[in-house]
Amino acid sequence: MAGKVLCERRGAIGVVTFDNVAKRNAMSLDMWQATEEIVDALERDPAIRVVVLAGAGDKAFVSGADISRFEGERASDEAVRRYGDAVERVYRRIHRFAKPTIAMIRGYCIGGGLKLAVCCDMRYSNEAARFALPAARLGLGYGYDGIRRFIETIGVVATKEIFLTARQATAAEALRWNLVNAVFPDELLEQEVMGIAEAISGHAPLTIAAIKRATTEVLKDEADRDVAACDAMVAACFASADYREGRRAFLEKRKPRFTGG
Repeated sequence: MAGKVLCERRGAIGVVTFDNVAKRNAMSLDMWQATEEIVDALERDPAIRVVVLAGAGDKAFVSGADISRFEGERASDEAVRRYGDAVERVYRRIHRFAKPTIAMIRGYCIGGGLKLAVCCDMRYSNEAARFALPAARLGLGYGYDGIRRFIETIGVVATKEIFLTARQATAAEALRWNLVNAVFPDELLEQEVMGIAEAISGHAPLTIAAIKRATTEVLKDEADRDVAACDAMVAACFASADYREGRRAFLEKRKPRFTGG
């Protein structure tokens, strides 16, 4: 049975699930392409304020590429390029996504799965999670953009250890490296992650968007930074109805009702 990518809307939270349980949620070209379409739709949907990425079942987030599909999907140089372009588009879309993204990692997070998780704003795992980037054991090349994302997220030292050893790391090691924000018992993982997503979804959307844009710009080379755009987004926050609502809610000791306007 071919893998698929599911999308569920839970109020203001979009949940994207990679479903190829028999192969530990390994990704095919069709799944990468479906992910891009789903992510695009969630970004356009004004009702969605946070996106959570997860793997189906309890064995894996994503365990990398579906090798059984290589004969058809990477049979020629052109096919290899097409596959690589599709995958990189997804990484880029998640990395630059305008709304907060959370990876909920249960079990194996390997290769392309780890690269995908690193593109998210936050990552939470269960205690049984295992992380690895086995490129050095497979003779694969690894591009500048991918390496840079790892270094931006966990620093040079941890990045080198993950790539050069190509070994599986435990959830405890991932936490030490700041690869994950927190580690939860398996039975609490979804509850904790959805609680975090729910809390974020209740915050002022313009403020969240301004924070995300600023953190993106800070990580760019200085000559490429658009500080003016960040300043404009901050000004829009102070001019918004949500800013007035936030002040009123604070004075009235109630939860604010933000609309994004």
